[in-house]
Amino acid sequence: MYFKAVKEPLEDRAKKAARIIASPQEFKVCESCGSIVAKKAVFCPNCNGYRFDGSKEMVIAQAEILGKRESTSISQEDYL
Repeated sequence: MYFKAVKEPLEDRAKKAARIIASPQEFKVCESCGSIVAKKAVFCPNCNGYRFDGSKEMVIAQAEILGKRESTSISQEDYL
């Protein structure tokens, strides 16, 4: 079985990153896969991880990284 990465235009990722950077207190970073999730998330929707870093510095740093590169995440359909 081969996994396909979820493709999202780089411009859209940059816009999402800018929104996250503008209000980092509303997000946290999964320490397992590096995804940025809503502060209220209990589990990461991408990897089911449960350890997060909610510091503003980490959220901003990760948003800057993710906003500049293409997505490498796999879709939920790949897990089925």
